[in-house]
Amino acid sequence: MENNNIINENSDFLFIYDATLSNPNGDPDQENKPRMDYDTDTNLVTDTRVKRSIRDYLKATGNEIFVDMEGDTKVSPDSKLKAVINRILADESQIDTFFGENSHKVSFLKIMKEKKETEPIFKALQDKKNLELNSFILEQLVKQKFIDIRMFGSAFAIGGFSKAYTGPIQLNWGYSLHKVDLVDSNTIVTTMNDDSSTFGKDYRVHYSMLAFNGTINKHVAKSTGLTVDDRTTFRKMIWESISAMPTRSKLNQYAKLYVEIVYNDGFSNGHFGDLRNLISANPSENVRKIQDVNVDLNKLIKLLQDNKGEGKAIKDVIFKNQLTDDKI
Repeated sequence: MENNNIINENSDFLFIYDATLSNPNGDPDQENKPRMDYDTDTNLVTDTRVKRSIRDYLKATGNEIFVDMEGDTKVSPDSKLKAVINRILADESQIDTFFGENSHKVSFLKIMKEKKETEPIFKALQDKKNLELNSFILEQLVKQKFIDIRMFGSAFAIGGFSKAYTGPIQLNWGYSLHKVDLVDSNTIVTTMNDDSSTFGKDYRVHYSMLAFNGTINKHVAKSTGLTVDDRTTFRKMIWESISAMPTRSKLNQYAKLYVEIVYNDGFSNGHFGDLRNLISANPSENVRKIQDVNVDLNKLIKLLQDNKGEGKAIKDVIFKNQLTDDKI
């Protein structure tokens, strides 16, 4: 059953995935080597890398996203916005769905009548006298079309469509729970269609178990319209996307743990701090596989059990685990 109500609970989540003989997140400032904290020899992955995986999988599964190409071409945000508005303009049935019975529909249809081609219509919408209409159109685009903005937010700076949306779903950079060894780099050769070749380095980690802390905020969700169904989709996407869209350097990466604490009313994000502090790892000297990390979830599981229920902080727990035999 569909649930398009905006979420009304705050959540914190812990997400862990591992990578074997792959490059979780290349650093463009370091010849695309795996991103590292060399002071601690730990592997790092940015939040944007995880969001990109989710966006790619959202698109592959039939969702329209804003941070995307048009066809096979990279486009600027203004070109993307124009393309989406033009598609709406080309289909009168979409116009009805888009506006419903809202009074802005009358103003929009008046502009359509005055301007016969889509490009002049878009320019007319950017007129300062149409700022209220512009704001409504942008809000509807976010709530009806762009699930990635409903999740992660985005900044628009396109004429009359200027607005910044903070995403209700946020996660910070991930780090490995252990020291990571890099594979000795090899020179790789790519043969082009004209039989010419290019040379480059192939950098990878032997093994890395990466942990992320994140939040889902009900107050911010009101501005983007993040629904209960959107939140369910996010839970599915973050778990499946890492392995669902593999490239050559991203093969052998798999979700291992997702724990989401859904708070009772009156409890805010960060109530228990960074959830990564509730787990521990006792890695072997040379980590090459999952069994070498020895993750302990006991402290986390005890906290979940002790704080769930009426009058306590935790309303519900979403728990997916392929990391250990632990259950809650």
